[in-house]
Amino acid sequence: MKQPALVIIKPDGIVKKLMGNVLTKFAKTDLAIVAIRVVKTSRDIAEEHYKHLKGRPFFEGVVSYLGGELHNERKLIAIIYYGDDAIKKCRQIAGATNPEDAKPDSIRGSYGRITTAGIYENVVHVSSDKKEAEREIKLWFEPAHIAVNLYPTNTQMVLSCAKKVWA
Repeated sequence: MKQPALVIIKPDGIVKKLMGNVLTKFAKTDLAIVAIRVVKTSRDIAEEHYKHLKGRPFFEGVVSYLGGELHNERKLIAIIYYGDDAIKKCRQIAGATNPEDAKPDSIRGSYGRITTAGIYENVVHVSSDKKEAEREIKLWFEPAHIAVNLYPTNTQMVLSCAKKVWA
């Protein structure tokens, strides 16, 4: 069954210049990229992304990490892969969340580490299931950013909306 999976190359992947290596590993899945964007991230969006972890002892660390505070890099790359069993395939390529448990040929096994503060610098995020994929994709992308119709949409007239435009 075709499904989307959100993959995020996290700030440590950007700082370490691993974007090409990560994309090459995901290319082995034969999944289609239906959206990709470089995103300037913030603490607010990182908190929303990880809201299901709120109250856990590591919440602050993962929010600081995804928000770019730990690496002084406030951008990441958000990608939607689409195809048969996309979530399963992408999670397999990414490897276990804990880099020490990840297979050596996975992204996290190859490039991840655990900091002395105990934070998993695991280079990528991959949606855990279909429900989370939908929530995450809707957080990071607008329907117009995506090359296929993944979820139902509406058309609305938006008035009095401030928007940055080219000068």
